[in-house]
Amino acid sequence: MAEILVLGGGMVGVSTALACQARGHAVTLIERGVPGRETSYGNAGLIQTEAVEPYAMPLSPGALFQIALGRGFDVKWTPSGLLPQFGAILSYARHSLPAAHRRASEVWGRLIRQSTDRHAPLVEAAGAGNIIRKNGYIEIHRTPARMDKARATAERVLSEFGVEARLMTGAELRALEPAIKVTVEGATHWSDSWNCADPGGLVASYAALFERRGGRIVNGDAGDLHRKGAGWAADEAEGEHAVIALGPWSPMLTGRYGLRVPMVFKRGYHRHYHVEQAPNHPIADFGNSVVLSPMRRGLRIATAAELSPHPRLSPPQLKHGEKAARELFDIGAPVEAEPWTGRRPCIPDMLPVVGRVPDQPNLWAHFGHGHQGFTLGPVTAEILAEELDGGEGWAQLSPARFRRG
Repeated sequence: MAEILVLGGGMVGVSTALACQARGHAVTLIERGVPGRETSYGNAGLIQTEAVEPYAMPLSPGALFQIALGRGFDVKWTPSGLLPQFGAILSYARHSLPAAHRRASEVWGRLIRQSTDRHAPLVEAAGAGNIIRKNGYIEIHRTPARMDKARATAERVLSEFGVEARLMTGAELRALEPAIKVTVEGATHWSDSWNCADPGGLVASYAALFERRGGRIVNGDAGDLHRKGAGWAADEAEGEHAVIALGPWSPMLTGRYGLRVPMVFKRGYHRHYHVEQAPNHPIADFGNSVVLSPMRRGLRIATAAELSPHPRLSPPQLKHGEKAARELFDIGAPVEAEPWTGRRPCIPDMLPVVGRVPDQPNLWAHFGHGHQGFTLGPVTAEILAEELDGGEGWAQLSPARFRRG
């Protein structure tokens, strides 16, 4: 048995703590706030098995032109958000080219297809089944062109990854989702995925499970990590091993120990709205760059990506998303006074960083899941825990890929 410090109380950190604990280790989780209240809190609540390809940077001339002029809502940017990370964004573009993206998808698909299987025993043990729905989510297609593209996508992911989807007409969608006010061309029902009515609550329930099983949660500063003898210490907690699972804050800490990991920092927003009749499933309206998820607090409108160092008081993506949502549903006033905002830790090669930090005995990295930390936390936690116990790990995810020879 080893004593292990896990730094970070999001889905990735809490899943790491549980995976190491299940292998008989004594684990201390260090979190500056409340588990599940940072990046893991602000998402569409999806646990996705169908998202077998990581999010690539749009590279078509038309898409780049729209982004450059700020006309679309898929990506917004400010000069102060773009220029400091321009090198990482160029690397992201290179890895988004077809051949590189296929290589990343081969690994990513193997990870994401495990997601519900890895979450299932944790949901049951944590008693969190009341906030999990296993009915998937629906992607709507407003135009014939988008419906044609959806058919091609469904055929491709079925043949390449074995992912099944149900294509529906607009009338079939209205029968399944009677709260929708307008008729659209059609929809895709990704039924294998799960959705959660309280993402932050799910992380908190996992953290409570970790404590019930004998784990310790320390409210402290993970940035205090330092060597102590042959092991590690942070905020008066000590361990033989330390795992950095701090999401977008991780590279600042790994850089102190010689591992410089490039990262594209994408900002996302969400806000909850009163709704009289909520949809039965989360509704993805990618034509308007928004996902509408029924949550405990109301209908959550979650936006796409923004490259900006500081949040906007009135984000245009959220304003556009609210307009699209009101076309579909009868929604009321916002629940919160202000939108939530947080960052997504995206690695340019689109694969998370999981494994041993080079040249640093017993220091481990576990971060960089892009938009899918909530989905993939328990999956990559098992990979990390197995390597910590002497297994080989996954070379494609190794932090050593960023070491310059």
